[in-house]
Amino acid sequence: MNDPERAMLLSVHPRFATAILAGSKTVEVRRQRVAAPPGTLVLLYATAPTMALVGTARIAAVHVASPKEVWSAHRTQTGISRREYDTYMRGATQASGLTLEAPHSFDEPVTLSALRAAGAFHPPQSYRYMKGDELLQVAVAGPVVGTTLREALGDLVSA
Repeated sequence: MNDPERAMLLSVHPRFATAILAGSKTVEVRRQRVAAPPGTLVLLYATAPTMALVGTARIAAVHVASPKEVWSAHRTQTGISRREYDTYMRGATQASGLTLEAPHSFDEPVTLSALRAAGAFHPPQSYRYMKGDELLQVAVAGPVVGTTLREALGDLVSA
């Protein structure tokens, strides 16, 4: 990873989080250009009704192209139908296919309320990057998350 202090917080519907963590969905699609180097740690936040951090994965590659090209290259790995994809991508001129590897489920999800109790935590609509203090805050919110982050990021979060 080019920036070992940076991780991506990725919001996904619970069914997609489950599929990513099971290894059956290996490509997550986004409507905008994603610039994350291979090896970037991804924290998976499952949206409502789960509303919790549920695990991690790593970015193996990012394919940025037209929505048609991203679909053609990754359709069998996205875990969605062509109709769902077309509806999601309607009006987009660019798409990103994030190939994910090394999924790891947390033994217990870290709830939104626990994350907020540890500090000001706001899950993104799509994704955002987190660094240093924010990652420490997440590590404090849940001991399993802390262990995973310590393993993934080394000394950064081992306070």
